[in-house]
Formats: sequence, structure tokens, C-alpha cells
Amino acid sequence: MTENTNPKQSQPEVKEQVTPKPEAKQENSSDATLPTKEQFFEILMPVQDPEIHISIVDLGLIYDVIVEDDNVVAVKMTLTTPACPYGEMLIAEVKDLISRVPGVKEARIDLVWEPLWDPREMASDYAKDQLGIW
Repeated sequence: MTENTNPKQSQPEVKEQVTPKPEAKQENSSDATLPTKEQFFEILMPVQDPEIHISIVDLGLIYDVIVEDDNVVAVKMTLTTPACPYGEMLIAEVKDLISRVPGVKEARIDLVWEPLWDPREMASDYAKDQLGIW
């Protein structure tokens, strides 16, 4: 039996571990890293009312998106009716989508009932057409 005399082969390979550096905080970083209000509306477009299969954005159920200085995103929204059986699901889906946006520290959903939702006033032309409102 021959002994291995090559020092590189006889020692186990050691991999260098790199510790990620903490990100530097910027003044007003929400403006620099987070999407705009309009982009958040686009992010929410895939969320559909499961009964009528129209985006909650097109329906006008998203009243506002506020990007706060501390990277908290507040979504002011309503439902088609207070007794909407899918309300909890829609709120959870909106919160999940907003929470997954890089840089968002927290997603807060504010469910409001004023103003009352009126598709004749709040829905997009596409949604009005789909709902037969003309």
C-alpha cells in the first residue's frame, strides 16, 4: 500500500463561509426601493372576486394604497357587501401579495365601509361592461 504524499489530497477541503453584510439603511428608503402606489394597484390586479371573476382593482374595491416612511404599506379596501362570504379570503390574498413585495416591512389592510361601494361610480369601464352597467 502506498501512502499519499500530496498535502492537498490528504487534507479535507475547507470552504470559506461568507457572512452577508447587513444592508445599510437609507433615509426615506421607501421611496427608493418600493413600488409606487400605481404599481401596487397593478400588483393587486390578479386578485379576483371569486363570485364574479373580475379583478378587485377593476371593481373599485381597492380605495387607496399608502406607502409609509417605515416601509409599511397600508391598503384601504372594501368588499362588495359587508356579508361577502369571501371577504376574509380576499383580505388575506391582498395582504399576502403586498407582503411578498421586496422591501415591504409590513402589509396592513384597512377594511372600510365608507364610502359605500358603488360599481356605477367606482368600477372600471371593463368591469362595468362585464357587469352590464351602462
